[in-house]
Amino acid sequence: MATVAAALKGTRTALRGALGSWLFVGGVVAVVIFLLLPKAVADPSSFLQIVIYGTADGAIFALIALGYTMVYGIIELINFAHGDIFTLGYFIAIPLIGAFGLSEGKSFTIAVVLILVLVTAIVMIIDGGINIAIERIAYRPLRSAPRLAILITAVGVSFILEGVMYVWRGANNVHFPDLLPNTRFALFGASLSVKDLIVIGSAAILVALLNIFTTQSKLGKAMRATAQDREAAQLMGININRTIAATFFIGAALAAAGGIIFGLYFNNIRFDEGFVAGLFAFTAAVFGGIGNIQGAALGGLFIGLVQAFSNAYFQAALTDVWVFAILILVLVFRPSGLLGMQVPEK
Repeated sequence: MATVAAALKGTRTALRGALGSWLFVGGVVAVVIFLLLPKAVADPSSFLQIVIYGTADGAIFALIALGYTMVYGIIELINFAHGDIFTLGYFIAIPLIGAFGLSEGKSFTIAVVLILVLVTAIVMIIDGGINIAIERIAYRPLRSAPRLAILITAVGVSFILEGVMYVWRGANNVHFPDLLPNTRFALFGASLSVKDLIVIGSAAILVALLNIFTTQSKLGKAMRATAQDREAAQLMGININRTIAATFFIGAALAAAGGIIFGLYFNNIRFDEGFVAGLFAFTAAVFGGIGNIQGAALGGLFIGLVQAFSNAYFQAALTDVWVFAILILVLVFRPSGLLGMQVPEK
């Protein structure tokens, strides 16, 4: 029995390393070849259309996942309220868009683009400020408490935000003004819309800017140092509280941008939809490697494609099953994610 246990332990250790990554990639390739390739050959234009939709969805998941991966990378907290911050950004943007005089049916001009950029910046600041307040009031006093306490607090904050949004906007779907043009371009039998390009391009720009910020700026380096070793960073003169607050601010700002992009793309959301979107985004962060910005972006893209293909070729009711099955498999066999976890084990 001891020999069998040792063999099983050795196998699991091997799967957690490079072997596990190659097996996971091999599994994905096998699924593509045996399940998706025949459908791509039978109807390539529909297949390409699904890839376009999945990429746009994945871009939104990536923006939400970045907040999860940044917060967990520094204080090892799964911030369940993060998905609701995403929804809150959507709701806050609606009255601001009306205040600037934008409405459906107007021509898409440079002035509209500038107003949308300004509204996005304002909502990012408001959402970031709310998240800083949440960190200061709910999370910081529990930083030295058992992790279960802060985890339960995060769930409680999520329910509080959902309750506030329910009272504010009601239980029905809330419409977001359709301000983007519906122009579509033919692409090998499929069609690529201006909305698709804006969503994918905006997410790519934000991910690139975040990567530059974390690697080049002084505050970004402080964040990485805090994530690596909080006590050593404090001894080197880094203000830990300010760095953690800045991380919550940036994560919420990206979620707010994701909420506005979601609104411009889908135009409808419920008060509690952010919780499910947050779970999908958390799966994306774990898949790519928690604490890894590039991994979160890759994971978001992957989960978006999984959702799109599941909804199109299989039963939409099974989409959640596939996504969370991926989460379980990654946690069991490759907990460091595909690109590697950038959080020290303590």
